[in-house]
Amino acid sequence: MRYPKNLPAGGTIGFLAPSFGCATEPYRTAFNCALKNWEEKGYRILLGPNCYEDAGVGISNTPEKCGAEVMEMFASHADCLISCGGGEMMCEILPYVDFDCLARLEPKWFMGYSDNTNLTFTLATLADTASVYGPCASTFGMEPLHESVRDAFGVLTGEVRTVSSYGTWEKESLKGEENPCAPYNLTETLKIRKFMGDREIADGTGDSKELKFSGRLLGGCMDCLVNLLGTRFDRTVDFAEKYREDGIIWFLESCDLNVFGIRRAMWQMEEAGWLRYVKGFMIGRPANGESIINLDEYDAVLQIAGRKNVPVIMDVDLGHRPPMMPLVVGSLAEVTAAGNRISVEMKLT
Repeated sequence: MRYPKNLPAGGTIGFLAPSFGCATEPYRTAFNCALKNWEEKGYRILLGPNCYEDAGVGISNTPEKCGAEVMEMFASHADCLISCGGGEMMCEILPYVDFDCLARLEPKWFMGYSDNTNLTFTLATLADTASVYGPCASTFGMEPLHESVRDAFGVLTGEVRTVSSYGTWEKESLKGEENPCAPYNLTETLKIRKFMGDREIADGTGDSKELKFSGRLLGGCMDCLVNLLGTRFDRTVDFAEKYREDGIIWFLESCDLNVFGIRRAMWQMEEAGWLRYVKGFMIGRPANGESIINLDEYDAVLQIAGRKNVPVIMDVDLGHRPPMMPLVVGSLAEVTAAGNRISVEMKLT
């Protein structure tokens, strides 16, 4: 696994928009606030050509232009890269991204989440290059910055290699056109659920004191992952085979998928061989996880994950219901879940 150099003090942060750009409010103002904050801290800024574009369908520009921007920014003098935002159709840029070339270039940190799974995941599985599944650029415009956002920047600078859950989370955002830099609205108390296979481990029992497991971190937004599955950009089985001695820790979260969509996605990943060497699962709070008929968000995952006889940690700080722990995709991680807290130590080896 190739790991990029840390972002140095006074270094250059590059921004690109392989998914949505920061063309509309509240994202434009929040992005500009983030740029101002970084410049005040002494960092230099390099903007890709699509950062403020809104000319595409579900992405900032045409797939060809978005793919060209990715290649341009990875070959630029920027020390690290942060995606402007998520979106809907980033998958369409992949035919215009030369992963063989990216595997030869000096690696750079790329950070984003949601639709950016199309790059954070494929950088690891196609170019053997680590990336960061973490917040997009406009999130750094919030005032004040949440601890999770500071952690994400710390991953880029090398100051953070262990992240932990944050205690509270946001159910309804206050961010909008009139308040583009609003902080997270942390009204909900974190309550993780721990399983060994399909058996829930209740707090207070003798075997609940600690669940610990290790492996290579791999995952992202399930909506995007199952869209990649079976395409020419899917070399997941090869990646898992390469790192079979370490095993894989799958971190998964979802955006548009309802609970039946999540269950179908888990089934598809299992039948494709993706989960063969799994050592454990971290499952984020789904953005669309309401129960339907007799299926809830937990059974949607456990129907497959529960058969693996490995730890399954649910309602983790990941993805679309912030805050989110920034995770280095491809890193060798040790996960510890004890009581109502989870921590992830990431080793760049």
